[in-house]
Amino acid sequence: MSSDQKLSEPVLNAQPTRFKYFDLILALFAVVLIVSNLASTKTATVNLGFWQPAFDGGTILFPLTYIFGDLLTEVYGYARSRRVIWFGLAMNMLATLTFALVASLPESVDSPTKGAFGVVFAFAPRILLASTLAFFVGEFLNSYVLARLKLLTGGRWLWTRTIGSTLVGQGADTLVFSLVAFWGVLPSDVLWGLVLFNYLYKVGLEVVLTPVTYAVVSFLKRAEGVDVFDRHTNFSPFKWGKSGS
Repeated sequence: MSSDQKLSEPVLNAQPTRFKYFDLILALFAVVLIVSNLASTKTATVNLGFWQPAFDGGTILFPLTYIFGDLLTEVYGYARSRRVIWFGLAMNMLATLTFALVASLPESVDSPTKGAFGVVFAFAPRILLASTLAFFVGEFLNSYVLARLKLLTGGRWLWTRTIGSTLVGQGADTLVFSLVAFWGVLPSDVLWGLVLFNYLYKVGLEVVLTPVTYAVVSFLKRAEGVDVFDRHTNFSPFKWGKSGS
């Protein structure tokens, strides 16, 4: 049996597999997601000379969650990536609901930031809803497309999987998030400009960081001794377990 065949199915061991870097990627994934969603409460404008599109602050870091998703699916498989996506969603909801609760509490008369906290985080529940819907659709599409393309390419041409999955996942994510978060808040021309700029930025960052993704994927596969091909994986977002079968 070839080494590719041995790694062609989700890992099924009697004892839980201990990975060196999986927990680190999971933690970074959750932190970047939470920070990005809090930053999304602010919209800004970038001056490109010929175009001055608006963008939400979360766009700066958020594409990294898709790169982490690529790493997880490519190395550890769709089933483990699915668990991380659910963990990220849970932590994001916890953070946003906590800030919303704190914002609703009566403010001390001596507060040096009187009123500011409530103004900033009053928009957080809508951002949470938009983020949850968009992230759910986008991340699972991203992981699914990457896993399928890995089978179609036989594990070759990693760039086709990372960029191809980003085109689909980020497209869905950007559209859902922008419409749910900013529909009725921003003028329609500004909103569609935001959608276009955010999408181009996210895909562009994935392309620019492709050499880094190659290096990290290669390192992780060697260090962890795993390279999962999801031939018999159940791709339902609601299936739980390491094997996902």
